Amino acid sequence: MRIAFLMAPEGVEQIELTDPWHAVVDAGGEPVLVSTEPGQIQAFNHLDKADVFPVQQVVGEASADSFDGLVLPGGVANPDALRMNGEAVSFVRDFFEQGRPVAAICHAPWTLIEADVVRGRTLTSWPSLRTDITNAGGTWVDEQVSVCDAQPATLITSRKPDDLKAFCEAFVPEFQKQHRSATRG
Repeated sequence: MRIAFLMAPEGVEQIELTDPWHAVVDAGGEPVLVSTEPGQIQAFNHLDKADVFPVQQVVGEASADSFDGLVLPGGVANPDALRMNGEAVSFVRDFFEQGRPVAAICHAPWTLIEADVVRGRTLTSWPSLRTDITNAGGTWVDEQVSVCDAQPATLITSRKPDDLKAFCEAFVPEFQKQHRSATRG
């Protein structure tokens, strides 16, 4: 099970990267840090700089079909930068077009909105994104975790760091299901 973690060079909320990363590792999967630039990314704890993490693959050289799923961590600056990068937006859209599950937390749905993949879907996010999601044709719910299995791809979303346990418990089985079906295919 190979899972892409897409983030901008800076601005990701560290715990929204590390908790899902560990959940993938604990499930026997291989997380891969994908970013818009080579080198490393700078994570944050709210507005304070936290740790740096090495970029393993640049988004322009990555392909959705080499992954079983995609995790989009939040942080305000991270998805705001990603939605301004055409390659990142295309990468996200490709997961949906190929029917591969995507998990997004907090402010990450901004990138989904830019990729035009929320129309007709039910999802949650940080509350300030409610209007953006609604305007993009999605249905916003205030729930710890939302799993929308509208075709072609399952979308798992959560609101904030306090929801990480439920978020990880929801997306890991979806990624495992995708991996099993891809290896049988």
